[in-house]
Amino acid sequence: MNRKFLDHLFKYLVSTVALFSVLALGAIVFFVFLQGTRTFFTPTAPAVRLVPQRINDITVNGVQYLNHSAFINLPEGTSHIRASFPTADGGEEILEFTFDYAGRTIGFERPRGVQLEEALLNIARQRYGVEFTQNERGEVTSPEAYVFTISWPAAIAALAPRLHIILPEPPYSFFSFIGGTEWRPTIVKAYGILPMIVGSVMAALGAILIGVPLALLSAVFMAEFLPPRFASLVRSGIELLAGIPSVVYGFFGLMVIVPAIRNIFDIPAGNTLFAATVVLSLMILPTVTTIAETSLRAVPRSVREASLALGASQMQTSWRVVLPHASSGVISGIILGMSRAIGETMAVILVAGNSPQLVLNPLQSVRTLTATIALEMGYAAGRHSEMLFSIGVVLFTMILILNSIILIVRRRMEVT
Repeated sequence: MNRKFLDHLFKYLVSTVALFSVLALGAIVFFVFLQGTRTFFTPTAPAVRLVPQRINDITVNGVQYLNHSAFINLPEGTSHIRASFPTADGGEEILEFTFDYAGRTIGFERPRGVQLEEALLNIARQRYGVEFTQNERGEVTSPEAYVFTISWPAAIAALAPRLHIILPEPPYSFFSFIGGTEWRPTIVKAYGILPMIVGSVMAALGAILIGVPLALLSAVFMAEFLPPRFASLVRSGIELLAGIPSVVYGFFGLMVIVPAIRNIFDIPAGNTLFAATVVLSLMILPTVTTIAETSLRAVPRSVREASLALGASQMQTSWRVVLPHASSGVISGIILGMSRAIGETMAVILVAGNSPQLVLNPLQSVRTLTATIALEMGYAAGRHSEMLFSIGVVLFTMILILNSIILIVRRRMEVT
């Protein structure tokens, strides 16, 4: 009776844990997809936002804000803004401007006195649709797209009061995101990831082309030709290599492979796509070798004996009988190796150069999708942060598509 009760209790416990695990995984995937896709459908804010700097008392559209250093979020659809604050000499500074949501333009209504660089005016008009008239006393600058700063004079320039006007960024084009070649998220707000996609795919495919043949040769040699005791020692060493952290491989690549590439090809820097490919091939080699060798050893001995009895040599038996028989496990190892190559971060950051440029020459610097997320997530905010989540969605989709293709190929091989 107690044993039956314990069996039922254990069954319900395992079912509950499995259910919560699936729900947690689904919630994580849903959150990532939500964060990564919202940028293509919604603006960054419903209306213009203001950030006062060194202004302790400011009134915006009749609402007073004291010692306010965070965003002043205005109601949705606000098109006319009047901001005022007292000055040190007992006077009052007033700024009025309008915002056109349809044309995404901003215009200052008090047009006297200030000089604004003509180059900045042209860039603002042509690229961002911004139309300026001059403020009475302040200086208008544009530190980045969608952000405009009004600075008023002060006795010390470093203590000048400022009011930052942050325009809502409209939804970003998905095709500009996937097909764009320019990644400048902080100033220009350009989020093209095509160079990173190409860099990730080329590095992963290069690692597969170099690492998988070596892994298969090693696996066949260990499973079919080495004596069992010596094969066990080699297997232990390869499993140890599979457990080494990726940053160690990256450090090895930075100290050995990068200088070697620089000296062999006589180039200014060895941090290149080729260096990333070599490091990734070394990283996936133990994983693919271990899984493939385990699959080869799992092939029944009777299969080998039947092939040898028909007159086939040991080499012919290994490559034409045993390896096809273990193709399911071998392909699983290749899938894991490819997923690790595409998803690798630290090692690639150390050796690839991290230059977000579209290149086809393996001796040039590249940046991968994972490196972009790791390098910029620490300081990203707003639309920039959402775009990094979008990169994560693209990365997940790429791995899903590649794995699906390999699984389809494996099923067709099993049928034939």
